[in-house]
Parts: sequence; C-alpha cells; structure tokens
Amino acid sequence: MKKATFIGGTHIDSFKELTNTYESKKANPPDFVYIPLSQHIGSPCEAKLCVGEEVKMGQVIGKTLGFVSAPIHSSVSGKVVSIEKKAHPAGRFVDCIVIENDKQDTLDGSIVDEPQPEQLNKEQLLKKILDAGIVGLGGATFPTHVKYSPPADTIIDYIILNGIECEPFITADHRIMLEYPEEIVRGLDYILKTTGAKKGIIAIEDNKMDAIQKMNLVCDCHANIEVVICEEKYPQGSEKQLIYAVTNREVPVGGLPLDVGVIVNNVGTAKAICDAVEKNMPLIERMVTVSGTSVDTPSNYIARIGTLFSDLINQSGGYTEENNKIISGGLMMGKTMYSDEVPITKGTSAILVLKDDRKKAPKEQACVRCAKCIDACPAFLEPTRLAILTKRKEFDRLDTEQNIMSCIECGTCSYVCPANIPLVEYIRLGKLGVTKNKKK
Repeated sequence: MKKATFIGGTHIDSFKELTNTYESKKANPPDFVYIPLSQHIGSPCEAKLCVGEEVKMGQVIGKTLGFVSAPIHSSVSGKVVSIEKKAHPAGRFVDCIVIENDKQDTLDGSIVDEPQPEQLNKEQLLKKILDAGIVGLGGATFPTHVKYSPPADTIIDYIILNGIECEPFITADHRIMLEYPEEIVRGLDYILKTTGAKKGIIAIEDNKMDAIQKMNLVCDCHANIEVVICEEKYPQGSEKQLIYAVTNREVPVGGLPLDVGVIVNNVGTAKAICDAVEKNMPLIERMVTVSGTSVDTPSNYIARIGTLFSDLINQSGGYTEENNKIISGGLMMGKTMYSDEVPITKGTSAILVLKDDRKKAPKEQACVRCAKCIDACPAFLEPTRLAILTKRKEFDRLDTEQNIMSCIECGTCSYVCPANIPLVEYIRLGKLGVTKNKKK
C-alpha cells in the first residue's frame, strides 16, 4: 500500500516504546493549581474573580478580551488564594490564578449532558466550542472557534485530524486514538457540520498500526470520513506538510490552510469538541506524556490544567539523574524549562526529562557543503545560506530573497548536519532580525 508523505524530512529515533503500549492514567489532582490567563494565540484573558472567592470545577475564571481568544475555566473546585506571575511553558512569565483544591470536584451548574446534540445547528455548535475554551491541542493553541469562522466566501473541502505525532517520545495522541476513538469520530462529525466541509480525514503514521485499525473500525459506518496512513517521517505532522501528503494541495508561501480549502485539527481537539457538545464540558484537562531517559516511570496522564510539571514528574517516580534537562513539548521543537515549577497549559502535550549533557555537545565545524540540510528541509529552503546571511546581518535578503519566514523551525536541518551547525538557532536569530527591520 502506498503511504502518504511529503517531500523532504528525515527519519529519527522515536523512543515511543517507553509509553505507547500502556494505558493512560488519571493524574492525581494537586493541592494547588496555577492556571495561566494566557493559554492560546491571541489576547490573554482577564481574571473574572477575586482572591478569596469560591470556584467550582468548570467555572469560567478568565474572560476573553478579543475575538482571537478563548475563555479559561477552573480545573478544580476550591478557593482562589492569589493571582500571581508564574513561569509559562512558552518561556515567559504570565498572570496565573492560583486555586486551592478542596478535592470535591464540585461541577459548575452549566456542565450538564446535552439531550440531543445531533440536532444542534452550526451556530449552536460554534458557540459551544467557544464557551468551552477549546484551542488547538497539537501545540499551536489557536482558538478553535476562530478557525471555524472563515470569511463568508471561503469553501472548506477537507477537515484533517492530525494523529501523526512525529516527535520522539510523545504518545499522547496515540493513546487518545486507542482509548477514545468513538469520541474522536463524533467530534469530527461536529466539526464537519460546523464548517460545512464535505470530507473528513484522520491522518496517522504507519508506526501506530493499532490506532489505525481501531480508527478504521469506528470510521467504517461514516461514508464521509476516512483514515489515511502516512509514512513515518519527521516532520510529517507539520500542518503544511500534512496537507500536501494527504490532499496533494500546496499551501502558498505566507498563506493559510484555508487558502486551499483545508482545516487541520489535532485528534485531541476533536475529542475535546465531543465533550463540549455532548456534555457541555469545558477544556480543563488534557493528555500529557511524561517521558525521557531520566524519569523513573514514563507514562501518559490525563492531567488537570494548572498542574505543575513537578507534580507529574513525581507521580512518574521522580528523577533518575541529578542533572536533568526538562523540555516542554517535543524533543525537536519543544522548549527547555529552567525549572519544573511550571504549570501545564492547554498546549502542553509532553514533559520530557533528559540527562543534561550539554557539556558534551559537539562543537560547530565549518560547513562541508554536503547539502543534506537542503534535501531534508520540508519548506524547500537553504538552511546554510540562511545561517550565513544571518551572521552577516543581511536581513533584507533573508526576507525578500530567501523567504526565511517560511521556516517552520522543525530542526530537521540541525539534526542531519554533519558539521554540527546549530542552523535552527541561526535561523531564529535571522527571523528576529527581519521582524525588527520591518518594525523600523
């Protein structure tokens, strides 16, 4: 069988065997949750309550201040003890609502089962998605209701559910597909109805055959939904590359998936939409992979938003090394944290704990002009050329001649480079220079 794929990319060790065959666990709710008011692309939320107030699980605690935003809800019931700055997985400090958990999980009165969800119209579905605070759970955290509100003349042909999960170590989406296949497909049905799209595609890499079989069984009775098997290759899960792989449509430089009639969502987002539509349950928890070479018992957890990284690491048996590196997200595109006192957000797919071996990192050498980075680049760029122009501070050329802003920062070029050139870091500096130049 021919498998869908894109041009470029590379194969990397997956390390998924650490967690992919074990059922997820319900994480123990912590004594305190630290819920950031910024958990999505767009305007941060504003606190809707004061210190000392009692809150219920699922209650709105952060109200939106703009269209590109999503409300935030309490993941526990209890009392607000403070509103303070806390480190964020994105690498900055943001306002967090700190709630002392009363361990009662008293639900907000709005969380009730929807008697006839199949009879809801597009507008009602869209409102439920907005009210539930749903954002993209693949990591981008774009507010989902905005994605489903394109210009009136836009025709959407395909909804692609991304079940690729090509980053090493992470298996959260894999476990969601194995444990909640019916909810994912029902969620996709609601997405199709909301957007008016005619076809749903669930894309899964061929290293998840058990998930492919399970999703195929559920999709058999849905004529407008199919499972597409993709080749295991990094970065197969990147939005533009996935669209090309499964539809043969190419998103233009500077364009959006909507420009080619496609919307891409994570499989976890579809499951969250199902919960919002059928149970009026807001997004207050998500699947998180805790893995790596320096954690005792790698596992997948269904964890409350606002749980600290340290809480989940402790539930996984703690550290097995003294000097560790903690990464929020994937090994290739995640961010290194300076502390484990960081809360889980809607966009936290994984916590990786690895031995900190930066002192042994190989030194950068001169480019050997092998062109491996060019062959592997999924965005058809010349990474070494971008690095050279960045060093020369030729930011105008980086923008107009080299299209540096098309780089998705997947790290493939750095991974394949035999000279150990930190190409992604140079490219990030180049992008920063281009942005500053435009502001001037």
